[in-house]
Amino acid sequence: MAHNGSVKALDTQTASLQSYTHSSEKRKMLYKRTLFVVSISQIFGGAGLAAGVTVGALLAQQMLGTDAYAGVPSALLTLGSAGAALFVGRLSQAYGRRTGLTVGFMLGGLGAIGVIFAAIINSVFLLFTSLLIYGAGSATNLQARYAGTDLANSKQRATAISVTMVFTTFGAVAGPNLVNVMGNFAHSIGVPSLVGPFILGAAAYILAGLVLFSMLRPDPLVIARTIVAANQERSDKGHLETTEQTENKRGIVVGATIMLLTQIVMVAIMTMTPVHMMHHGLGLGAVGLVIGFHIGAMYLPSLVTGVLVDKLGRTTMAIASGTTLLLAGLIAAFAPGDSMVLLVIALSLLGLGWNFGLISGTALIVDSTETSTRAKTQGTVDVLIALSGAAGGALSGMIVAGSSYSILSFVGGILSLLLIPVVIWSRGGKK
Repeated sequence: MAHNGSVKALDTQTASLQSYTHSSEKRKMLYKRTLFVVSISQIFGGAGLAAGVTVGALLAQQMLGTDAYAGVPSALLTLGSAGAALFVGRLSQAYGRRTGLTVGFMLGGLGAIGVIFAAIINSVFLLFTSLLIYGAGSATNLQARYAGTDLANSKQRATAISVTMVFTTFGAVAGPNLVNVMGNFAHSIGVPSLVGPFILGAAAYILAGLVLFSMLRPDPLVIARTIVAANQERSDKGHLETTEQTENKRGIVVGATIMLLTQIVMVAIMTMTPVHMMHHGLGLGAVGLVIGFHIGAMYLPSLVTGVLVDKLGRTTMAIASGTTLLLAGLIAAFAPGDSMVLLVIALSLLGLGWNFGLISGTALIVDSTETSTRAKTQGTVDVLIALSGAAGGALSGMIVAGSSYSILSFVGGILSLLLIPVVIWSRGGKK
């Protein structure tokens, strides 16, 4: 009886999956529902992401007593993000987006809890280990953008990416601006004030995981595979032409390079901005405001960016990314250290340039991959992006210690110009 029951349940599940291959209306409804669920999770994920960005460098500076290693937390976050990107990508490939994203966010929450305990007992080893694990949250937050594209057609992909990223803004902007509130809360319960944002981060990542676990059903990647398989079967029988493309390796390389360069420049300058501001007498509230504008610019323009990437093309917006990052680097390099207005402008442009690069690069990756291997490839690409960010974060503190914040910002701006030859090479590959 039990065996018959399990067979019937399996048959029902199979029938439910296959129903999406026959109904375009059901696919559209699931596409919209997926965007909604992922967007809700991104609100929480954005808040979790912002905590480490805002106070990670300051916490390390306080515990280690030197600026030279202030970039290490950012490096560890992005290094942890690299490992998590590979893990979440492969988990999603094997079991679907729901499982991969849920596990990733839960790990991020666990890492945030570890950071809190590290600060309480003043353990640098536990701090660094926990920051590695905490990086899983930011990796998952980025990987969630792919879930929205699983059921999108080629002219919806950048827009789908942008919709989920817009919702990240709500949490990401709120996070830095709650630094003082969470710091006061942490102090009131007898723990160091700098871990306040990590208390918020732990709760936010865990809530993001719970939203996806409970609501991301049926799984969009599983449905996308079912649709492709059904189309292929019909094509083999001569009833329907398959729409599945073959893998475009040049497109994958170009998309990955665009995101890699923008990540290095953004992480390097962003990491050392709070330390630079504190040295010029600006307080924690001012740091939170500047980082809030920065993270807002990273995500809020996404809805417009997605439409522009779909309408004007991936490569055009990649060039716009390089130009914007160059301008950001130059303003940050030559702005007086105590000028809030110019730092807000520079960090906002830095976020905007990153936004252009991430959405155009992500759209290229989705365009260039097959459904059967997409999640795994996306995870691998995100590993490289995270590692580039880790390098940017680690080197930023050393560059500033050896020269200045101005030199770091100037070099970052010039480095972003490498996007232009990358785009020229990609266009040379078109037939």
